[in-house]
Amino acid sequence: MAKDPVRVLVTGAAGQIGYALVPMIARGVMLGPDQPVILHMLDIPPAAESLNGVKMELVDAAFPLLKGVVATTDVVEACTGVNIAVMVGGFPRKEGMERKDVMSKNVSIYKSQASALEKHAAANCKVLVVANPANTNALILKEFAPSIPEKNITALTRLDHNRALGQISERLNIQVSDVKNVIIWGNHSSTQYPDVNHATVNTSAGEKPVRELVSDDSWLNGEFISTVQQRGAAIIKARKLSSALSAASSACDHIRNWVLGTPEGTYVSMGVYSDGSYNVPAGLIYSFPVTCANGEWKIVQGLSIDEFSRKKLDLTAEELSEEKNLAYSCLS
Repeated sequence: MAKDPVRVLVTGAAGQIGYALVPMIARGVMLGPDQPVILHMLDIPPAAESLNGVKMELVDAAFPLLKGVVATTDVVEACTGVNIAVMVGGFPRKEGMERKDVMSKNVSIYKSQASALEKHAAANCKVLVVANPANTNALILKEFAPSIPEKNITALTRLDHNRALGQISERLNIQVSDVKNVIIWGNHSSTQYPDVNHATVNTSAGEKPVRELVSDDSWLNGEFISTVQQRGAAIIKARKLSSALSAASSACDHIRNWVLGTPEGTYVSMGVYSDGSYNVPAGLIYSFPVTCANGEWKIVQGLSIDEFSRKKLDLTAEELSEEKNLAYSCLS
């Protein structure tokens, strides 16, 4: 029996990430090859013509799974009945702008979008925030959408997770699908901590620890971490544009695992509401290792944290606490 369509909202849909993301969703990359979708695309009025162009292309691509497209600049129309919301739209930091200025702009954007989701989205709507500062934008959204359960509001750190997998696979000259259980701790920023202490590689002789196979702690504790942390900036330098394709792909990965589950024995990184696990202050949206089943995520418990890692976890938590305070000061 054919499944009912799932309504998926993409904000900032006429932008670069949106343009890369909507065909992936329409092709079944996000929710599976047998799940029909209705796409809701939102952007700001100056982008209305461009947004309509994206809608025309979606029609022209004749995706069999795409059962409808709503392209609008009206936030209420965009949010009505949506089951999944991917929040790509935000205010980017421009030259000469202070962090507080960017935060203030994003607080007002996320406040209005949160209110619309709160009132008009489907019950149990799942929300993924992509726009930076993603963790803190997600926290603001949670603040203004109190009826959406905190477990349903997440931030994208899967891009960093995938970048870490990619670096290990390149270093060892192996398939990326053979590497698993890297962890991104903390903020989607340059303080994030890409951790390989629990990561393994599938070899012909069974699973082996990444540390053992790389056999170079100075690289794993130094260049590897900074490469993953700075990868977005490196792509901007190379492309003269931000990383849209990989961000869109990782947003699909995030939602697909959340909705359809993670493979047995595999965990992924998601920015989720901290419950105090691993001594991370409760009340932050912080990236943890999680497993997913039946549409729910669960923080992986009981992993050992060495002294080097502890400092890294605390450092990125401090930055998130500062961002939270900055965002809340913009509310008054």
